[in-house]
Amino acid sequence: MDSRGRIADHLTLRAMGWVPGTRLNIRETGGLLIIHSDTHGVFSISRQGHLRLPAPVRRWCALAAGDRVLLAADPVHCQLVVHPPAELDAMIAHRHAGLQDGDRG
Repeated sequence: MDSRGRIADHLTLRAMGWVPGTRLNIRETGGLLIIHSDTHGVFSISRQGHLRLPAPVRRWCALAAGDRVLLAADPVHCQLVVHPPAELDAMIAHRHAGLQDGDRG
């Protein structure tokens, strides 16, 4: 994500079938951003093909300008999940905590 909240992962957006002008709904759930196409959505893919996360949306999950995010496309359910760094850290810490306790599975 660049300093203005633009995500320019064209392969992921193309996999979702999202082209410039596609209207989107964005919501926060459990620290993740859930994005899906919505003809009445207030957000959209830019003319340049970028997904832009406005500052208020970034604040929902403590995203800072320039943060790297993990995008998980789910075309079957028509949604894109944005994993912010804090959530990735939490998932990894949770998984590694099991390893410390001797859990190898």
